[in-house]
Amino acid sequence: MASEIEQIRLAVSRNIGAKKKSQLGQFFTSASISKFMAEMFANNEKSICHLLDAGAGIGSLSDAFLERWVSGGLNFQCVKLDAYEIDTSLKSHLAQTLSRYNECPGFDLIIRSTDFIQVASDYLSGGLFADKIPKYTHAILNPPYKKIQSKSVHRAALREVGIETVNLYSAFVALSLSLLDDQGQLVGIIPRSFCNGLYYRPFRKFMMRHAAIKHIHLFKSRNKAFKDDDVLQENIIIRLERAGKQGTVIISTSTDDSFKDLSIQEYPFERIVFPEDKEQYIHVPTSSEINALDLSPSISNTLSDIKINVSTGPVVDFRVKEHLCKMPESSSVPLLYPIHFINNGCEWPKQDIKKPNAIKRNQDTEKWLYPNGFYCVVRRFSSKEEKRRVVAKVVDPSKFPDASALGFENHLNVFHAGKKSLPKELAFGIALFLNTTAVDDYFRTFNGHTQVNATDLKRMKYPDRATLINFGEWAIAKGELTQKMIDDKLEILFNE
Repeated sequence: MASEIEQIRLAVSRNIGAKKKSQLGQFFTSASISKFMAEMFANNEKSICHLLDAGAGIGSLSDAFLERWVSGGLNFQCVKLDAYEIDTSLKSHLAQTLSRYNECPGFDLIIRSTDFIQVASDYLSGGLFADKIPKYTHAILNPPYKKIQSKSVHRAALREVGIETVNLYSAFVALSLSLLDDQGQLVGIIPRSFCNGLYYRPFRKFMMRHAAIKHIHLFKSRNKAFKDDDVLQENIIIRLERAGKQGTVIISTSTDDSFKDLSIQEYPFERIVFPEDKEQYIHVPTSSEINALDLSPSISNTLSDIKINVSTGPVVDFRVKEHLCKMPESSSVPLLYPIHFINNGCEWPKQDIKKPNAIKRNQDTEKWLYPNGFYCVVRRFSSKEEKRRVVAKVVDPSKFPDASALGFENHLNVFHAGKKSLPKELAFGIALFLNTTAVDDYFRTFNGHTQVNATDLKRMKYPDRATLINFGEWAIAKGELTQKMIDDKLEILFNE
């Protein structure tokens, strides 16, 4: 039956237009992932299972769960399934998928073609005419992935029940947790973006206030979980236990949804969420070794301690089109994009790019410009093919000898000193530190998307200012650096 459902999934996915997928945030779960998720549930003593599948699609996840049940893998006497799916065009596929269990003793199915967020929020807020919803013992989810507008009806409904979040996927998880009975289990495949960053902080705190993290599975390849839909977001599968006791966390990894190289380890919870971390970032270690940055007393300074700032580049090009210049003009200054930074430094201006090379300096643009000087920049986005998440470069003012100021486009993060340039050695030292393998490995444990936010860079710890200057002096003297040279330089600091 799984192969039949897989054929339906592929056919339905191909026939649904990109616009509709975008509107609903709709991506279907493969048979192999569905089976893996069903197997993540821990067996318990409950005789009755009340299963929630919110955003059921064509029923792949419910089918995998029920298949495990009827095969004797779950010890329930009966299973009552509530399957929510707002896309009415999928209802016949969903009913067909689950129809084979209709003759199973103890199976009961309700398909709800309603808006899960509205129905669940109305019930949880005590709405007078709310649909009655049971306490679920299990929830299996592949929720929609789409931003929630700040003034939308969904955002208002969620706030009524104390849920503050920015995306449908995290809203579905939060509501499902709220509907679970104590010790109820939730297994969901969701983007990893909630693990860090300011926007998901309320959701992280909500999740950890109401549930224990029991198991996280990480796909090493960013685009393999939903490869048929060209999804580049890095995804994890997570198992949560409502009101559970937080203990060790299982971390499993695989390259893709074949699970051929599945690896499983257990970690203490303090390796996942650091006890002193008020932001409650969720780290997903993929090695039993503790990252060197966590161990070294020499790397304990905030950017404030070393008198450095980091900001997102302030020039948003589509908002200042009238001030942009394809090539430098007498009244303009350089406008730097990630494309200007190549392996060996900065190439500006570039003739063969679609982006402008300069921005006019005037009263309207002055507030966005920095004085010409030394800076360290980090690209905000990395492509899926790149091995490194953090890529730092030095801005050298000698590349722009006639420029009085510089513009940094919004896809760059800029290290500066109160919107002024850095000492040359410090700029090189920051870049060297950020380009170490240890920093990249550390960053990946809590950053699960292609974006490198200024907030994440602020949150990191750094060597002290004198050490960074020493790094910079060494880098300048050496000139061309290999990755081994960079990592060996940091290793000396660890061994001091």
